[in-house]
Amino acid sequence: MPGRLAVAHAPCGRFPAAWRNRFTVSRHLVTPARGAGRQFGTMASLFSGALQLTDLDDFIAPSQDCIKPMRVDKRPGSGAAKIHIENDGSYFQVSQDGGTKKLERAKISLDDCLACSGCVTSAETVLITQQSHEELRKVLGANKMAAPDQQRLVVISVSPQSRASLAVRFQLNPTDTARKLTAFFKKLGAHYVFDTTFSRNFSLLESQREFVRRFRAQADSKQALPVLTSACPGWICYAEKTHGNVLLPHISTARSPQQVMGSLVKDFFSQQQHLTPDKIYHVTVMPCYDKKLEASRPDFFSQEHQTRDVDCVITTGEVFKLLEEEGVSLSELEPAPLDSLCSSVSAQEPTSHQGGGSGGYLEHVFRHAAQELFGIHVTEVTYRPLRNKDLQEVTLEREGRVLLHFAAAYGFRNIQNLVQKLKRGRCPYHYVEVMACPSGCLNGGGQLKAPDMPGKELLQQVERLYSTVRTEAPEDAPGVQELYGHWLQGEGSEQASRLLHTSYHAVEKAGSSLSIRW
Repeated sequence: MPGRLAVAHAPCGRFPAAWRNRFTVSRHLVTPARGAGRQFGTMASLFSGALQLTDLDDFIAPSQDCIKPMRVDKRPGSGAAKIHIENDGSYFQVSQDGGTKKLERAKISLDDCLACSGCVTSAETVLITQQSHEELRKVLGANKMAAPDQQRLVVISVSPQSRASLAVRFQLNPTDTARKLTAFFKKLGAHYVFDTTFSRNFSLLESQREFVRRFRAQADSKQALPVLTSACPGWICYAEKTHGNVLLPHISTARSPQQVMGSLVKDFFSQQQHLTPDKIYHVTVMPCYDKKLEASRPDFFSQEHQTRDVDCVITTGEVFKLLEEEGVSLSELEPAPLDSLCSSVSAQEPTSHQGGGSGGYLEHVFRHAAQELFGIHVTEVTYRPLRNKDLQEVTLEREGRVLLHFAAAYGFRNIQNLVQKLKRGRCPYHYVEVMACPSGCLNGGGQLKAPDMPGKELLQQVERLYSTVRTEAPEDAPGVQELYGHWLQGEGSEQASRLLHTSYHAVEKAGSSLSIRW
């Protein structure tokens, strides 16, 4: 991003005194903190704890109460400048000769976000121009005005976690919710509505194979294990920014379900529709604001076609806002048939996977590894809670010897402990399912809140409804093997590696007087 961002703090007294007069942060994006979601009334705090780094006093310094990004005129020879804040909140740059200049607000896109330690309070929101339900409305509106050959095919992919949250709000079962959502989006102008459970099949299968491969290679590489999951973008941003050299070699290269769906829609489906990828506008509905950052990664942008795999991410709360703006109650809509990515597969009802509301990575990899590596068929996975409900472990033993040692670490507190163990070379696990949000994806920051119900009770209802969906093994899901054969040219192929895997990049820390010791 051109220019320089100055970060100005109103007196708040909530952070160390040595910080209070330090104002400048170079090339950092500030991210929403607690309260920033209040504009919708139905959302939890915007980004995950690993991104916003808020109210975790026992691990890092508390977040600042007032941070506003401003563009500072930094020309050669201009010398040092101060920032003056008027009573009305406007900002002025004061030069050495006493001259003043009003500063314009810096416009920040998700491309600029480093998931840095800055945060925005309830008085401010990040200026997101390409990841919102308003942007979806613009595209749908443009389609209605355009000639048929100039229209874009609008595809919406809905996550099962978002579907469960909406189902609880409207007191529907998951199947009716899926069908009524399909009807609603098509009423708005969408052409196809898919379920990201289908893309999660590929993410799980690739994760299984990758773990077995790395487990067998552990004698040759100290960084082969543990394998850390990669489906949570909040966790990935944190890993890239804070401990890149330590963490990145351990992170699974398998794409998340959202980004696998991006490959499916912009590669496979575009071929089926005889369209170039840029002629498809792909929207995902997610439980988490961090997914907006994931979709904006340069790794998921096609230079050839100048298009993203996922063009726009809207949260569950933004879908609810769309319903409100349209004056529609989901429960009153007539259901529509479900769409399927594969023409040979007819979708009658949503399906899911075993292993909890964050995708079931631990369970699927554990079962597969037990069978593939040791010939042991695991009928039931038993979790052992550790210091809290968001830190659990699973072991496979034979004759008193531990063969596999897996863990699930949810929430920033547990992530911090995991990172410290890795840095000291004392991590006992072979595989860790890591999620930034406490309780996982069903408790994501973009999920709906119930004003008249405690959060814990609401989460329990969402978890219960999520668990009622019929589960199936990813290798048995209709259409998966067909696509591996025809679209991906076989398991382990170069095509599968290119479309189902990704890479990560350590983010160089910009010099900042607000830097935090991690």
